[in-house]
Amino acid sequence: MCRRISSFAVCILLSGWLAAQTDTTKNTGSTTSAAQPASADPNTGGGAVGPHDNSYIIGNDDVLSINVWKEQEVSRTVPVRSDGKISLPLAGEVQASGQTPLQLEKILAAKLQSFISEPEVTVIVTEIKSQKFNILGQVNKAGTFPLTSSLTVLDAIALAGGFRDFAKQKSIYVLRQNPDGSEVRLPFNYKDVIKGKNMAQNIRIQPRDTIVVP
Repeated sequence: MCRRISSFAVCILLSGWLAAQTDTTKNTGSTTSAAQPASADPNTGGGAVGPHDNSYIIGNDDVLSINVWKEQEVSRTVPVRSDGKISLPLAGEVQASGQTPLQLEKILAAKLQSFISEPEVTVIVTEIKSQKFNILGQVNKAGTFPLTSSLTVLDAIALAGGFRDFAKQKSIYVLRQNPDGSEVRLPFNYKDVIKGKNMAQNIRIQPRDTIVVP
């Protein structure tokens, strides 16, 4: 009799323990799932400019994704040619360089109105190739580089493969063009910056900047 009662008691205890473990697992699973960050959008890449943007100026060699709603035969991805124009079915030759995506959307919509009722056009700059900077002098890979993101002087030096043996790392400077055509010379002391001194020298590179490493 005692054995039966003991066995029954053990069964009750085991059942309660298993139920508690199941609830704990569920709660833990829910907490873990909620705590996980949302995965990054794989389509969000650096160097792209979205539709309706009225700040970025399209330039030669940029690649544009043009979508006309419900008109797949007209929609396509096109490069901006060296003359600053693009070719699009029905719209023909269109000046893209010097326009913002929003301005180009309006221009294309106006040209397509003769063929499509109330055309809805979106323009996305999928590849920014018009914005470039130069780095010259005592670096391993001097030349012209695309400015595809917010690069600093340190980033630019890294892209150029670092310094050659006799580079004057304290005498680097950036030549920047002003809107009036004049140039300003901005000093950059590499030795100071890597020590955390005068970090304001590590400026953001702008289109057509030239970094000189003596």
